[in-house]
Amino acid sequence: MIIEHSRITLIQGDIIAVPATGIQYGELAVVKSKRKSSLAQVIRLRGDEVFLQVFAGSRGVATGDQVRFLGHPMQVAFGDAMLGRVFNGSGDPIDGGPNLETLPRLEIGGPSVNPVKRIIPRGFIETRVPMIDVFNPLVESQKLPIFAAAGEPYNQLLSRIGMRADADVVILGGIGMKYDEYLKFRIAFEQAGVLPRTIMFIHTASDPVVERLLVPDMSLAVAEQFGVRGKRVLVLLTDMTAFADAMKEIAISMDQVPSNLGYPGSLYSDLAARYEKAVDFQDAGSITILAVTTMPGDDVTHPVPDNTGYITEGQFYLKNGVIEPFGSLSRLKQLVIGKVTREDHGYIMNSMIRLFAKSRDVEQKLSMGFEKTAEDERYLRYGQLFYERFMDLRVDIGINEALDLGWKTLKECFSADEVGIKQELIDQYWPGTSG
Repeated sequence: MIIEHSRITLIQGDIIAVPATGIQYGELAVVKSKRKSSLAQVIRLRGDEVFLQVFAGSRGVATGDQVRFLGHPMQVAFGDAMLGRVFNGSGDPIDGGPNLETLPRLEIGGPSVNPVKRIIPRGFIETRVPMIDVFNPLVESQKLPIFAAAGEPYNQLLSRIGMRADADVVILGGIGMKYDEYLKFRIAFEQAGVLPRTIMFIHTASDPVVERLLVPDMSLAVAEQFGVRGKRVLVLLTDMTAFADAMKEIAISMDQVPSNLGYPGSLYSDLAARYEKAVDFQDAGSITILAVTTMPGDDVTHPVPDNTGYITEGQFYLKNGVIEPFGSLSRLKQLVIGKVTREDHGYIMNSMIRLFAKSRDVEQKLSMGFEKTAEDERYLRYGQLFYERFMDLRVDIGINEALDLGWKTLKECFSADEVGIKQELIDQYWPGTSG
């Protein structure tokens, strides 16, 4: 039922308040002033007082303007016609294509999937990024953040994964992006030929702050519907720190008592409500979430990455332009290593990481002035090859090719009895053997 009011009792920043009853949290409204009409969303209920965030800002809004409640929360269109399209933070097309008013509408921000409908993750998503596929595989229905400081190439990595990942549908949710960053994503996806299976929801830094809160929910609502229809959906979000900062800004405007560093006390549950949308449906598809979380000052104890770490199933730690092997973790990788992937996967992973850790120890020893030995030379060479062949983000190879390259790299630097792999696999995979 549409309810109209014409008495605004408070205008504070982009937040207005009106006296009303029968209104729900998250409900949409239209604020009609003399010069324009703007969408607004209910962000707080206090007795008979309703607080709304005006999407386009409250400039020009007067206390006598009309507020018309629409009786439903934010909705987003859904259908195959969305594939290959770009939408803004309100769900409206911004790519010059036809309007999608005839498509059915979905309410966003609903509850997570019933645990009864979930199954244990069992699928492997190949990204063709060796530091992911070999050492911390992305498991279907997993939720993983990319922790990165400002200036790290996290959007390039996300774009690369979106272009190469083995998924039916890719949904990009851009939160507070620079316009040129959005263009880089779009051009890259077009050139790679994957735009027809991609949907983009883009909020730029100049768009209304409240729309930052809508982008993840719209992305995940659409992803859920595709997943129910049997599609393997990969949701890419960048970045969730901008999402949390939007919550912080609104909480401050509402004079809420701040928690750590000014973030609202609901930060953990707000992040979890989005990440827990990752799911593997029984007898249907799946939703996998890969989300950038920028760390101010490269501080992993900052409230956003700190809370994120308790929710997600590991993280990829991007540092100095590479995925750092000792800061990254995929807690579900054992569900696919050697089961979905090749039998030698786990042995190659463990051996290569152990030897790379030794090469780091050698580098540290030499930096302290110790004399270099012939054995040190081997470890240093191995460390250099490991960096060039696996850590460099420009490397683009499949999982089996990467495993073969791992065997080749081990042989170039060590003998078969030094790598710590059982003999039957040595006999089968060691380069030059008859197996």
